[in-house]
Amino acid sequence: MEVHEADGVSDAAILLQDRCGVDVDVLLFAAFVSALRGKDFDADDLRAAHERVQPWQREVVAPLRAIRRRLKAGPAPAPSVATDELRERIKKLELDAEMIELDELGIVAAELGGPGTIGDAAERAAAAMRVVVESGAGRQPTSDERRAIDTIAAAATKGHG
Repeated sequence: MEVHEADGVSDAAILLQDRCGVDVDVLLFAAFVSALRGKDFDADDLRAAHERVQPWQREVVAPLRAIRRRLKAGPAPAPSVATDELRERIKKLELDAEMIELDELGIVAAELGGPGTIGDAAERAAAAMRVVVESGAGRQPTSDERRAIDTIAAAATKGHG
C-alpha cells in the first residue's frame, strides 16, 4: 500500500483504472514482478493473473467500489452524515477485498517462471504496466496515460535499482 500513497500515484492509478479498464492491483502486480523480481512480464503472465483474480475483482471489488463512488453524490439521502459513514465502512470493505486479491496475486507471482530481464527497475515496471494497460484499453497508452504509468513506476521502484 506504500506505493499507492506516494505523490500522484492514486490519481495516476484511478486515471488508468477508469480510462483503460485496468485492475489497479494487477497493474501494481505487473510492476512488482517485472521491476523487483526481474521478470519479463508478458501477456501469458497477465492471463495467469486475470484467471486467478478477475472473478473476485468483478464480483466483489468492483461492486463495492461502484457503491462507494455512487454514495459520494447520491442517491437521496446521500450525501449526508449517515451515508458518509456508510461510505467509509464500504471503503474499508473494498480495501479488505483488494488485500485478498493481492494475496491471490502473490500466489501467481510465486508460480511465474520465465526469463529474467535486465535494465532499470522503473523502466521494467513501466514496460510491464504497459502490457496491462494495452490489454485493458485495447490500444497503446496516450501520453497522459504513459505519464501515469511512469509516476507509478517511479514510486514502485523508489530505492530499487
